[in-house]
Order: sequence, then C-alpha cells, then structure tokens
Amino acid sequence: MKITKETVEYVAHLGRLELDPAEIELYTTQIDRILEYMEKLNSLDTENVEPMSHAVPLQSVMRTDEAKDSFTVEASTRNAPARKGSFFKVPPVIEVE
Repeated sequence: MKITKETVEYVAHLGRLELDPAEIELYTTQIDRILEYMEKLNSLDTENVEPMSHAVPLQSVMRTDEAKDSFTVEASTRNAPARKGSFFKVPPVIEVE
C-alpha cells in the first residue's frame, strides 16, 4: 500500500474536510489504486517517445493579428443619442437621494 489512512486524514485536515471513517477507507483505497497505476505507467520505456502538449494535433483557430485602419471618431459616434466631444454622453448611473 502506497498511502496510509493517516496520510488521507492529514490531507483532509489540511483541506479543512471532515471525513467519516468509511470515506477515509474509500479514499485510501482509491488513491492507492491510482498510485499503483502510476507505478505501472512509470515502468514503461519512454526513451524514444517525443514529449507532446496534447494527445491530438491542434491548430490555432485564431486569425493572425494584423494592424488595420479603424473607425474615425465621427463614424463611431455618428448614431450616438448624445455626444460630448469625441465621447458618448450617457446619463449618470449614481442615484442621488
């Protein structure tokens, strides 16, 4: 067994979790099985396997960033109900009592 009940209780204490004895037993068994599986994976020969960041090849769906001309101040504020200089004029949102 790679993990003990005391370790599970200690980690639960660190996480401020209250576990009953049945949960401690369950988590000890589950974590132990996970660690055993990790040992099996560690025993594999991965000498000639290239590291990868994803299991499947990915392509970026984002377009390339290109500088383009933007709207003029006049064009962007043309349909504004009210305007103050080059800004939209909006009603105040602070309630005064």
